[in-house]
Amino acid sequence: MKNKVVAVICTVMLTGAMVAGCGSQAATETAASAASAASSAAEAAEQVVESETAEAAVAASSEVVVAASTESVVSASAEEIDPAVAECAALIDAIYVQERTEETDAQCEAAKAAWDALTDEQKAQVEGKEADPDYFGRDTGDASLDDTLNADEIGENEILVVSFGTSFNDSRVKDISSIEKAIAAAYPDWSVRRAFTAQIIINHVQAREGAKIDNMEQAMDRAVANGVKNLVIQPTHLMQGAEYDELMEVVEQYNDKIDSITVAEPLLGEVGEDATVINEDKAAVAEAVVGAAVESAGFESAAAAADENVAFVLMGHGTSHIAKVTYSQMQTQMNELGYSNVFIGTVEGEPEETACENVIEAVKDAGFTKVILRPLMVVAGDHANNDMAGEDEDSWKSMFEASGAFESVDAQIEGLGRIEAVQNLYIAHTAAAIGE
Repeated sequence: MKNKVVAVICTVMLTGAMVAGCGSQAATETAASAASAASSAAEAAEQVVESETAEAAVAASSEVVVAASTESVVSASAEEIDPAVAECAALIDAIYVQERTEETDAQCEAAKAAWDALTDEQKAQVEGKEADPDYFGRDTGDASLDDTLNADEIGENEILVVSFGTSFNDSRVKDISSIEKAIAAAYPDWSVRRAFTAQIIINHVQAREGAKIDNMEQAMDRAVANGVKNLVIQPTHLMQGAEYDELMEVVEQYNDKIDSITVAEPLLGEVGEDATVINEDKAAVAEAVVGAAVESAGFESAAAAADENVAFVLMGHGTSHIAKVTYSQMQTQMNELGYSNVFIGTVEGEPEETACENVIEAVKDAGFTKVILRPLMVVAGDHANNDMAGEDEDSWKSMFEASGAFESVDAQIEGLGRIEAVQNLYIAHTAAAIGE
């Protein structure tokens, strides 16, 4: 009966998109309205997919379809909206979610099939709540070079490397896979496996590349099914923030299913109480990232770059979690190491002093006239490519340039994970968790 329900749902979604495409009244909204409307229908469809009858699915979705088509008719432009484009956008929006369901695999396949059926002209028009042409169309590198590490036959000893994840293929290979391979080389007698905590990214990679990556629950279930007795979990997260807390909540559900589970420290170690608290982990990361930035920029040292009026701005993610003090601690660490031309910022602007406009003022007040942006993130993914180095006016590169205070603003799109010293720090954390 579920298959019938899904079939009816797909019909309802497509009908909503087609009705939306029939509007002829002038308005400012075009394809986005139809895609958004179809996306709403998709959300309603997801809620009723467990309904026992097709009739129930229709009843639950019909109000959304009527509302969607009414809204789109009012807002559509004189040019008709292509229903195939709207349907594709809705299907992308349906998998841009943080929760995996029994329908996820089929939804990923449907979204890719809808995209592949479009012409190049149609693909350029895809727009929804989250959908855009880049979702499937952007070239992020060769996915075949990546190993998803979701094989069975694990054995009794497993190291599970847990990352937030990235849909950028090159960055996944250079940053995440590099850490995994370094740990595997250090512990050849242990099976190294991968998990991502961002289901949105897992779905993106699966839909676009056909590559399946385990989420935390899937990876833990795999360990149980394979009879793992000793499980060491190595998070690649920077700090013990919100994602680390969520990871620990999942782990607690498996404490009685695996003999021994140990969670290693994230990259920057313990958080500490205030901005003055620094540790060996933070010092090691500070030296590693500044060393890599200096080398990529062609300088012998940070001091040599400072002599040329060059400042390095390291952009982290930022968080409202209490662990946000970590970014302030990293600035303290940079100062303690004598890196007067290194500044810490965050995409989210939390803590407040790390907001872009405040970092711009700090760099300007310090007298530096040239800026090199670089991510303070394990992976050089979406944030590094778009929020930091993108062409949009709200990217950090654009805002630094718009300030008019600097002669040049350049970007290094390189994650922490590809730096050997950072890989060695993860190995040291894994060793501590194993007890060596």
